[in-house]
Order: sequence, then C-alpha cells, then structure tokens
Amino acid sequence: MSSIWFLLRKMKINPFFWFVLGIGVVTGYFREVLLVFAIVFIHEMGHALAAHYFKWTIYKIELLPFGGVAEVEDSGNRPIKEELIVILSGPLQHLWMIGLSFLLVHFNIWSEATHELFILHNLTILLINLVPILPLDGGRLVQLLYMNYYSYHYALRKSWSTSVGVLAVVMTLSVLLLPFHLNLWVVLSFLAIVHYLEWKQRHYRMMRFLLGRPQAYDTHLQDVELKSVPVTANMFLLDGMKKMYRGYLHQFHYLDPKTKERVTIDEKKVLDTLVRKKQWKLTFKEIMIK
Repeated sequence: MSSIWFLLRKMKINPFFWFVLGIGVVTGYFREVLLVFAIVFIHEMGHALAAHYFKWTIYKIELLPFGGVAEVEDSGNRPIKEELIVILSGPLQHLWMIGLSFLLVHFNIWSEATHELFILHNLTILLINLVPILPLDGGRLVQLLYMNYYSYHYALRKSWSTSVGVLAVVMTLSVLLLPFHLNLWVVLSFLAIVHYLEWKQRHYRMMRFLLGRPQAYDTHLQDVELKSVPVTANMFLLDGMKKMYRGYLHQFHYLDPKTKERVTIDEKKVLDTLVRKKQWKLTFKEIMIK
C-alpha cells in the first residue's frame, strides 16, 4: 500500500483532461470518459509499479486527454529484461481488467451494457498501445528489440525511423478512412510532435546514455559480458562510443598504423576522458599518447 500511495503522489492531471471531462458531461458521454481514464490510469500504474519495484526513479505519472504517460528514469543503462518487464506491465493490466468485468457482469454487479463498453475500451486501448509507434508500448518494444541486436546509438536511429514509417502509414490510412475523426487526429498530431522532439534530442539521448554509465558500473554492469569494439586510430572518441551496446562493458581496439600492433583501450578510460576531462576532440591514438 505504501508503494501505491507513493505513486499516487506522483500523479499529475493535465489541465486539458478537465476540459475533455467537461465535454463528456455536456454531451452525455461522462460514463465513457470515466471508463477510459480509469483504464488508462490502471495501465500507467502497471508501468509505474514495475518501475518502482526495480527502484527506478519515477518523476511523474500524467493523465492526458488521450491516454497517460509514466515519466521514469531512462538513461538506457538498465538491463533489457528489466525494461521489458516494465513495458509489458502496462498491457498486462488489461487482461485482469477484462476478466474482472466478466465476473462483475456475471454476478450482476454491473450491467451488460457497461460490460460491453468496458471490454470495448479495454481492447481498443490495448491494441492502440501495441502499435509499433513511439512512445507507445509497441514502439518501445520494437526499440528494445533493436537494442538487443544493435549498438545503442544505431538502435535509437533505427527505432525512430521505423516508428516514423508506421506513423506515416497510419496517417495516410486516417486521411482515407477517417478524415474527420477529431480525437484520432489529436492523438496523431501529438505523436508527430513527439517524433519531432525526439529527433531534435537524439544527441541528448546519446549523451544521457554515456553520462549514466559510471553509475551503472557499480550496479547493472558488474557481471556482464565484455564486448570488443573495433575502431581506427584516428577515429574520434565520441564516434567510437556510438558503437557501444546496451548491457555490455566494452574494450576498444585498433591496429597501430606504424607498429601494426593491436592497441586495446578500456571503456572507462575513454569515458573518463570524454566526461570528466571534457576532451571531446581526441582520437583513440591521441588518448594513448596522453
């Protein structure tokens, strides 16, 4: 109960939420609006409870007019399996909610009409969240899949491109099939803005990943596999760091142009040069000379 109370204190309600709720009252759809936001609330609490269990920092849980978002710590250095559980903990809430609705209607606690409405909204929100578009759960799952196979920097770019492609297809279908569906276009506009901001902040995401490494050394990266990363002697350190994978410790190696000997540099030394000493323009060859 203490965890739930802690998370409730993190709850923020977007001012536009009250506007939509008011429209629901005026137009007679108050029950539907209330059901939708109850489902969204439980969905987001699923994410938040899982994140709280793994001791993630939770900044806020915000209810929006078209859904919700749990804003949590995200440096990209948590174990992939851990984040997978946090992502899936949202969609999994719909399963027990649907089961509960069947029990409530069976024991005549609520009506058949309410049951059908509740099931419809549950399935709709679940399916929408599983669409592979960021920042929906489906998009985050695709991004996590890429991070399991590609470097962190490349996975960010590839997942963003995939998400934009799917969003473009959905927008095209919406123009053809539902051109005047206001709620749909509000959501799609929001997603388009999110993608624009994500593109603008792509370098910041990479820097946040690097800055979060030192803390992860003592927690999540103690007994992980060592990955060898090939670079060139004249490659800038930051370019080499873009080849780093999530969930690994790294050793960079290159062939010395003169001696043709293999030179190996530990990740921590490279990161210390970049972050603490702020020597961004050094190459791998230069870091060995200094």
